[in-house]
Amino acid sequence: MADVKKLIIIGSGPAGYTAAVYAARAELAPLEITGEVYGGQLINTTLVENWPGARDGVMGPELMMAMREQAQKFGTEMIDRYVTKVDFSQKPFRVWIGEDEYQAEAVIVATGATSIMLGIPGEDKLLGRGIATCAVCDAAFYRDKVAAVVGGGDAAIEDTMALTKFAREVKLIVRKDTLRASKIMQKRVLDNPKVEVWWNSEVREARGAEKLEKIVVVNSGTKETKEVAMDGLFYAIGHKPVTEIFKGQLELDQKGYLVTGMNGLGEVQGARLKVEESDGGAQKLWLSGFPTMTSVKGVFGAGDVVDFRYKQAVTAAGMGCQAALDAEKWLENNNE
Repeated sequence: MADVKKLIIIGSGPAGYTAAVYAARAELAPLEITGEVYGGQLINTTLVENWPGARDGVMGPELMMAMREQAQKFGTEMIDRYVTKVDFSQKPFRVWIGEDEYQAEAVIVATGATSIMLGIPGEDKLLGRGIATCAVCDAAFYRDKVAAVVGGGDAAIEDTMALTKFAREVKLIVRKDTLRASKIMQKRVLDNPKVEVWWNSEVREARGAEKLEKIVVVNSGTKETKEVAMDGLFYAIGHKPVTEIFKGQLELDQKGYLVTGMNGLGEVQGARLKVEESDGGAQKLWLSGFPTMTSVKGVFGAGDVVDFRYKQAVTAAGMGCQAALDAEKWLENNNE
C-alpha cells in the first residue's frame, strides 16, 4: 500500500507552484508532480513586464525557477515526470507515473493549457525569438516594428489591436475570406489604418538565424507565395487545455476545460453550462465555500486548465492560491 499524502498537485506553472507554496506553508506536505518540462507556458516566454512587483520585468524562465525554489523552500516534494493515469472514483485518490502509484486525500489539478501551434518549419527554433502566443504580453517590444497575427476570432483581433499601440504595421493573416470575431471587433480592426488583412492566407514557414526575420505566406485562392520581412509573429488560433488524462474522471466543458465553481456559472462559446445544484454542481460548490472544486469532491482545479477567459500568469497564480486554501479548508472539515 502506497503512503497516502495529504495533497498531490499536478502541474508546475504559476498555478501549480503557487498552490504548492500555500499548501506547504499550511503544513500539508504537498507532493507536486511537475512534468518533465516544468514551468508552464512562461518557460517559453522572454521578458514578463506585467508581473506585479517586477518593476523592470522578469524573464519567464527566471520567474518560474524562483517560484519553484520558493515552493521547495517550504517543503514541497517534487517529481519531474508526467502523470500517466488517475483514478478519482474512490478515496484515497490514486495517481500513477508509469507503474509507480501515489495516493492522496486531496488533489489540485493545475496542468494548464497549451497554445495551438501551426507546426511550420522554423517554429520550434524561433519560438520566444519573434514567434509568440501572447501579443497583449509582448506588444511593447514591437514599437515601430512590423508584426503579424495569425487568426480570425476575437482573440486575434484583441492581439492585433494591442500591437497597433506600438507597432508601425500589423498584418492580420486570416485563413478564410471572413473573420469569426464579433461585428464590433471586426469594425475596430478593419477601420484601423495600421492594420492590413491578408485574406485566404496561411503562414507556411518562419525564417531567421537568431531571431525571426521573414515569414513565407501562401494565398490559398491565387496560390501566390511570398516571403515577407517580419519582426514578430503571434499565434491567436486558440488554446488546448491539458486534460486528456482526466476524461471520464472529471467534468469537462465543450472545449475540454475543467468545470469548477469558478467557471461553471459563466459562458463557454456562448452557451451556459448546465448546473446541477442537486449533485455538487458548480453553483453548489461556489456557495459551499469551495469555488475551485471540480465535479469530484476533494479534487480542485486552478489556472489555465480552468480559465478559458483571462489566461494570464497572475490570474493563474491567484487561482493556485485559492485552490490551496480550498483544499486546506476541505481537509480540515473531515473531507466532507
